Amino acid sequence: MKIFLKMLVFVFLTCGAWAETGIKVIDGDSLEINGKSIRLIGIDAPEYQQLCRDAQGHDYQCGQESLFYMQKLVDSALKRGDEVICHKEGVDRYKRDLSVCFVGELNINEEMVRAGWATVYRHDDYLSAEKEAKSAKRGMWQGKFMRPELYRVLKRYGKM
Repeated sequence: MKIFLKMLVFVFLTCGAWAETGIKVIDGDSLEINGKSIRLIGIDAPEYQQLCRDAQGHDYQCGQESLFYMQKLVDSALKRGDEVICHKEGVDRYKRDLSVCFVGELNINEEMVRAGWATVYRHDDYLSAEKEAKSAKRGMWQGKFMRPELYRVLKRYGKM
């Protein structure tokens, strides 16, 4: 049994996928699994301290809401006994693995967009999920928000 488990871990690591044993949600589009930083490819979630406006025009912590939604996805999967598995597609400039991650059969990347807690980012795979979230006014789409990429640029240049 131990040999089988070691082989299984080896296969996951060499194929660019990891079986969950030590997972930490960093924010709405980033995870850490067994010390390895993972960026969910194709999506962009608000920064942790980013504010959005709800339908009534009130500010709320959309970056934190995004993180909480991701945490809820991961926690509920683990409670069901599902694994969190990420398939590496590349590496970004910060040396994070760019990955599509799943909890059971659920594509986390797509679900974050569909729930409205992330937007599509330099990728076309999740455009229908974004359209669905926008139409249903889910998550950030309930009111007004700044695209996370623009927020980061403005923050970098002291405009936020």
